[in-house]
Amino acid sequence: MLSLRLARGAHPLVLLRRLLVALAAAGVGFLLLCSLGYAVAHPKATQESLVRLLWCAAPLAAVVQFALAVARNDPATRPRDGLDAIGLGPVRLSVLAATSTAIACSLGSAAALLVYLELRGNLGVTPLSGAASGLLDGRAALPWGAALTLLGLLPALSAGACAIALRPRKERAGGAPAPEATADGEAVPTTARAPRPSYAGLPWGVAIIACGLALEAYVGHGPAPAPNSLLALPGQEDGASPGLLGGWLLASLGLVLAGPGLTHWCGVLLSSGRPGATRLLAGRMLQDAATRIGRPLGVLCAVASGALAAVELYGAAWERSGPRPFGPLTGLGAAVVMACVTATAITAALDARQLRSDTTSALHRLGVPASLLRGAAAVRSLVLLAVLAPLTWVIAELTALPLMR
Repeated sequence: MLSLRLARGAHPLVLLRRLLVALAAAGVGFLLLCSLGYAVAHPKATQESLVRLLWCAAPLAAVVQFALAVARNDPATRPRDGLDAIGLGPVRLSVLAATSTAIACSLGSAAALLVYLELRGNLGVTPLSGAASGLLDGRAALPWGAALTLLGLLPALSAGACAIALRPRKERAGGAPAPEATADGEAVPTTARAPRPSYAGLPWGVAIIACGLALEAYVGHGPAPAPNSLLALPGQEDGASPGLLGGWLLASLGLVLAGPGLTHWCGVLLSSGRPGATRLLAGRMLQDAATRIGRPLGVLCAVASGALAAVELYGAAWERSGPRPFGPLTGLGAAVVMACVTATAITAALDARQLRSDTTSALHRLGVPASLLRGAAAVRSLVLLAVLAPLTWVIAELTALPLMR
């Protein structure tokens, strides 16, 4: 009830984010129900049914990431003075964030169930009843136990991720973080441990990208695997070998790991030499927010590279008049993933802006014009676009090349 009361008095932007989480959850729930309906209607096509269910993992992970980003940026779940006196300490606030996320995802899953049943023709309350009965296998009865289990998967994962990520850190009696112990049992003071730099993951990211592309090139030039070992793409007859998909996953993981480092070095590049006020301010802000916005930007680049590779595959299939590699449900899943990772990146940027609000206020008090801050924001965006867009395009082309043989 407390979560619902806080939702009623929340800012409209916060309510919009929660609504977007519910819509994204509805999209994932619809995809899961479609996979279940296909499995029930085609009991002998076990492998294809499993592939359809596995491809739902990508939009599921994207929605969980987006829900976690929204929960992190929710003002109602941030610790404030005086809340401990009414029993809302850090632990209760993390539970509150997890509960709010579960409620939003549950509402989206319920909406997905209603839409799915209506399009199959099970409800018959709107003119669209049964409009997609053939696509959704409306002739097969839906097992309610399995349907409710699949629909409860996203709320459970999202709530668990929020509870783990937003849990309070262990503190000593004095309020300072507990010191770590060395191998000899001696405590290391907190002030003696330097924080992990944001660019530490860049070498690992570059190495993993190279390994993924090398794996794709090696498997792509080898002989075609046996038909029973193919991991089919949704809507494609033959599909791609596990090695090709594994290489693409490695390249995507490398982009995610390299995101903070790339963001940091973009800031270093901006503030190098003899920068002016705009360049210096933009570079320092990029370096300061590299850890917070770099990882969502890396995920966005990974998804964008996959989308570009998919466009290449679809264009090649269209030119040779072959089977189309992607169907309408694959398009829905891709739209959910792309929308979620884009919204996550925007949410992270807004969160970083909120965290430096004190710095912005101090700059205004010093007489810094607002046009200078807007110019710095524009420079940051242009530099990130100039660095990340070509990198994403190159990885997409190298990823699609072995799949088009």
